[in-house]
Amino acid sequence: MAVQLTHINKSFGRQPVLRDVTLTIPDGQILGLLGPNGAGKSTLMKILIGLWRADSGEVKAPLRIGYLPENNPLYDEMYVAEYLRFMAQMTNDQLPITNVDALIDRVGLTPERHKHIRELSKGYRQRVGLAQALLGDPELLILDEPTTGLDPNQLVEIRALIRDITKSPLTKNEVNRALAAENDQSPMTKSPIVILSTHIMQEVREMCDRVVILHHGQLQADRLINEIEDLETLFRQTTND
Repeated sequence: MAVQLTHINKSFGRQPVLRDVTLTIPDGQILGLLGPNGAGKSTLMKILIGLWRADSGEVKAPLRIGYLPENNPLYDEMYVAEYLRFMAQMTNDQLPITNVDALIDRVGLTPERHKHIRELSKGYRQRVGLAQALLGDPELLILDEPTTGLDPNQLVEIRALIRDITKSPLTKNEVNRALAAENDQSPMTKSPIVILSTHIMQEVREMCDRVVILHHGQLQADRLINEIEDLETLFRQTTND
């Protein structure tokens, strides 16, 4: 199911935050969401996950949404495997533990699975957050600044992990295989729609199929990455007041 936003408007008091945003994102696409601070990116994401309602317009999005917020809140006193099994029960009480274990392995957390979350580096904490976002077998995955604060090695590892997970249907099969067998259904093989909000343009160039630039709550650019010669120039041109 594609994501469709049609004439979305949102204000807080007298301050407009989103202005007539219309956007369609097809299955399997990784969309980079760029914009200066205050452009409306966070508001758009919170409307998509259902945290806030638009003042006007129409939102069509899949029911299964995974979300990795920028601050990535976790229960520090819990062990990694314990936390993810607990969140799996909160997400879907039919999700087999073996599938949670497969997901732990897929995001590279197996050596850390018996550690308290408070003992983890920033990079491994991001892996826990990403695993949690994937627990519900999402059709839409929203990642808000997923590499902020990482050192260069962690940054490269998390980018590669996100590319692998979002472009490979194997993760969906691993997480959903037992449920599909129980329900006599075929495992899903589609990659999720991904919205990646970031300030790092290199990240968009390396990871995304398409970029949308917001400024003052308005959609200023919507281009396929392979059609853009210079993303930095495009960004400056569309956000220069």
